[in-house]
Formats: sequence, C-alpha cells, structure tokens
Amino acid sequence: MDPVTSSPDDAPSLEVSGLAYAYPDGHQALFGVNLTVGRGERVALLGPNGAGKTTLVLHLNGILDAGSGTVRVAGLPVAKRNLAEIRRRVGIVFQDPDDQLFMPTVREDVAFGPASAGLRGPELEERVLRALKQVGMEEYAARPPHHLSFGQRRRVAVATVLAMEPEILVLDEPSSNLDPASRRELADILRSLDVTVLMVTHDLPYALELCPRAVILSEGVIAADDRTRDLMCDGKLMRSHRLELPFGFDPRSAGVPSA
Repeated sequence: MDPVTSSPDDAPSLEVSGLAYAYPDGHQALFGVNLTVGRGERVALLGPNGAGKTTLVLHLNGILDAGSGTVRVAGLPVAKRNLAEIRRRVGIVFQDPDDQLFMPTVREDVAFGPASAGLRGPELEERVLRALKQVGMEEYAARPPHHLSFGQRRRVAVATVLAMEPEILVLDEPSSNLDPASRRELADILRSLDVTVLMVTHDLPYALELCPRAVILSEGVIAADDRTRDLMCDGKLMRSHRLELPFGFDPRSAGVPSA
C-alpha cells in the first residue's frame, strides 16, 4: 500500500482548485471551483438547490472523484492512497441524524468510528467521553439514540464526528427541524469547537450568526466570496442567486459572529 502523503502543518484546512465534475448522465455540476478555507475558519456555503453544493461536499472526502482539478485537506491530496486519513480529517454531519446513528447506545455510536480505526481501551473511552462533553451529551451515553429528541440526536451525530478528531467539520443544514432552544444550543456548541467549519445551509440568519465568511455557489461556480453580512446586504446579488432572507430580517442590525 502506498504511504499516506505527508501534509504541512501550515497548510489551509481546505484547498479546492479548478474543480470540475460531470455526472455519468452528462450533467455538469461543477465548472472550475476554486475555494480556500483557512484553519479555524467558519464558512457558510450558500446557494440555491441544484447549485452544486452537495457535489462539492462529496469531493471533500473522496466519495466523488474530481473530473478535473484538485482538492487538498490540510495539504493532503484527496486521492485513493490517502482516503482513510482524508475521511478521518473531514467529518460530515448529515441533515438527518438518523442516517448516522445506528448502534444500540449513544456511547457505542460515538465509539464506532475510532474503534473501527483501531482505538481500544482507556484511550477509546477517553475519546468518546471528550466528544460527548463537547456537545453536552455525556449524561446520555447509555441511552438508546432513538429515545432522544431530534435536537439531542443531532448533537450526538456531531459527537460521532468529533470523536474522529477531524480537521474540518462539514454540516449539512444543521439548523433544520430544530426548535429555538435546540437551535441556540447547537450554535453555542459550534462556536466553542476548535475546528474548521464548513456549513451548508439555506438558513441565512443562522449562517450570519455563526459564520463570519460566506461563499455563494451558483450554477457550479463560486459566484461570491465575502463577509457574510456584506453578501446578505447586497440585495441584487442575493436575488440573482435565489437567496431570500426571512421577511423582516435585517442583516445590518443582526449580531456579527466572532471569527
């Protein structure tokens, strides 16, 4: 087996260069995407349905192979020889937590990834407990996931990814189906994490609350990349990419997230 390529410590968390991709049916989803995300940044990935957001995300951990262009995670090329390490470094939290939770207890769900990677004994237990503490769910370790509320299950799903100690946390519509309290609790958790965050969302106020920077992906290209508030205050830009703020929401008066 080829050795895993080493990666420089000062490399950005994510470097996408000239990424293009067409599906087997001929549909071209990405047309030369360029995107760099620095370590520790929280970036919102915005865009209408069909813009290519999911296609881009699936390239980040090698589920899809680049038609052309390159993707690097912490300097490490997303290539077959590196896939095990890439998939540890890029943690994807799906929109539906039930797509990630399948073990009899919360503890077993959170332990599954690190145990599959070879972690055992006290080190595994410490990793599980730390991940559960990060999302405030350590008291629920022995509970069956299906006995938890939707918001609690989403936090456990985040913990299953954090247990792998990822470089990048990719969140797919993290605020969907959450009540206001659960939405706030998740926002507090995400702000506290010392990881790079890429948040794919249609929830524009949540993006503004959590992500100082936003990128608009539209028709397979990066259409805008700027401070989240500046993008949302540009009504013409937003309308041209079918992005609409909730009625009465003014991004100019909303709180600004800390970087």
